[in-house]
Amino acid sequence: MPAAPEAPTGGADSSVAKPSPLFKGCWSCRLISGGGLILSGAYVFMAARKTMRLGGPTSMGTVAQITFAASLAAWGIVVIADPVGKMQKA
Repeated sequence: MPAAPEAPTGGADSSVAKPSPLFKGCWSCRLISGGGLILSGAYVFMAARKTMRLGGPTSMGTVAQITFAASLAAWGIVVIADPVGKMQKA
């Protein structure tokens, strides 16, 4: 009877693929996509401000639009800063 093949042990020589970071450390990719998110947040914010500047009432929709704009800009800052890629494993 032939011996069963051994399962990989997960040592240093194993060929198990590790998950790669989203932008693979590409500074220009992070800068372009993060800048695009920040600019889209500014666009959404200015559209909400236009309604308020024209004397329209501040509705829940306007508040939601400003909140969405702030979260888009924050997401852009996170993409540019890349805090997960800078973590050190102990």
